[in-house]
Amino acid sequence: MNLSELILKNRSYRRFHEAEPVTGEQLKKWIGLARYTASGRNMQPLKYIGITDNALKSELFPCLAWAGYLPDWEGPGEGERPAAYIAVLQDKSVSKNRYCDDGLAVQSILLGAVEEGYGGCIIGSFNKMKVTRLLEIPEHMEILWILALGKPAEKVVIEEMRGNDVKYWRDENSVHHVPKRSLDELILALK
Repeated sequence: MNLSELILKNRSYRRFHEAEPVTGEQLKKWIGLARYTASGRNMQPLKYIGITDNALKSELFPCLAWAGYLPDWEGPGEGERPAAYIAVLQDKSVSKNRYCDDGLAVQSILLGAVEEGYGGCIIGSFNKMKVTRLLEIPEHMEILWILALGKPAEKVVIEEMRGNDVKYWRDENSVHHVPKRSLDELILALK
């Protein structure tokens, strides 16, 4: 798979084949890709917690919000939940500023997952206090993101945005539609 194909397949998947496991070794491999990603001032302030334990995944799940534009959907049901999670943390004792390190690292992790036939969703809406307690995160660490990972159990399609409506939606066949701005709108000039 070339880079363009990886990027096009790297969608925000919210339903998974829960019975298809993601191993600790896979998480370690994908986090290893983030390790080699660029870091502002090369400070490397990000740390990670990989989660594959079923009991811990069950405790973590209700702390997460899944799809803000789908208000009637409470998240994936039994059998469609993530097979694993990665919590992305900033070690504030290393650096108070993460620049754009987290975005670069998360993209590297997700591209690694997609390359192996998996997918994920970046979750930024969660109960920070509960998750911090649950994962026993020390005070000098700040939880930034939770990545939900697994074998995708849904189809996600990209389509041209109509007007300024950025809201994703699901059709009657549960296909997830994601509108994107046109390239002409994004490029202000080529000089």
